[in-house]
Amino acid sequence: MSENIFSGLEDLGFDDIDEIDLYHTKKEEAKNEEILHLTDEEKQKNLLYNREVTCPVCGNEFKTKAVKTSAARILRKDSDSFIIFDVINPYFYDVWICNKCGYAAMKRDFNKIRNSEIELVKEKIKPKWHPKAYPDVYDVNVAIERFKLSLLNYYVIDAKASKKAMNCLKIAWMYRLLEDSGNETLFLKQALEGFNSAYFNEGFPLYNMDKFTSMYIIGELNRRLGNNDESLKWFSQIITAQGAPSKLKDRSRDQRDLIKEAEDLEKSADKLNNDETPVKEESKPKKGFFSKFFG
Repeated sequence: MSENIFSGLEDLGFDDIDEIDLYHTKKEEAKNEEILHLTDEEKQKNLLYNREVTCPVCGNEFKTKAVKTSAARILRKDSDSFIIFDVINPYFYDVWICNKCGYAAMKRDFNKIRNSEIELVKEKIKPKWHPKAYPDVYDVNVAIERFKLSLLNYYVIDAKASKKAMNCLKIAWMYRLLEDSGNETLFLKQALEGFNSAYFNEGFPLYNMDKFTSMYIIGELNRRLGNNDESLKWFSQIITAQGAPSKLKDRSRDQRDLIKEAEDLEKSADKLNNDETPVKEESKPKKGFFSKFFG
């Protein structure tokens, strides 16, 4: 039997199509083989492109690195919404910086700046700014620097608490990648303070988070910082709320159970320690030097 899937079309004039790779399998295999031999940096570079941006502060036109839409591959997601990616990390490219005036912001905020805020950047950021050439591929340390410059700009223009809080949360995530728990905790605290303020003083959504998602994030940040009682209050409100999505209720129950399990373990450990009583050693008479001869 012929393996030519187009056999029978010869009389119609198609007699030269007996070696067609219908799904381009061989081409894909060759491409994948080529990718295997690339370094990590080369792989990441292939997933980036230059995006043209105009600075709303000084009018400078520049190019910034951006990750191709199809490039981000999710490995897992932490309980506070931090996504761990494979090959390339889109968080590294989340901040846009104008190298002429020093204005920086997370990309969704970059063009959302008022005239009064522009004047503040010109007055307090631009005079001190030292232009910097960044590499073609960013790493976590570059990302931290760029996020901190963004946070400084948010502080200078007195941006909404939700913006500053999200910026701090993303810095905390970057330190998590470095396994730097001290700095992660520092910025988680800053993020929690900002989200708390935003929840009671801003309208929803808070940085693209609806009311219940905001409540969950506040509860989870409290849990991660050891504020268990406060965390349980937020999770309980979600669980009992009529309008909260079922998936968010399930996540809140999971985190509530984690807190209770940790507290039960702590109580058990305390009880075990209290039940243990020190055993006194029986005092024995000391033997003199000659006892080994006359004992």
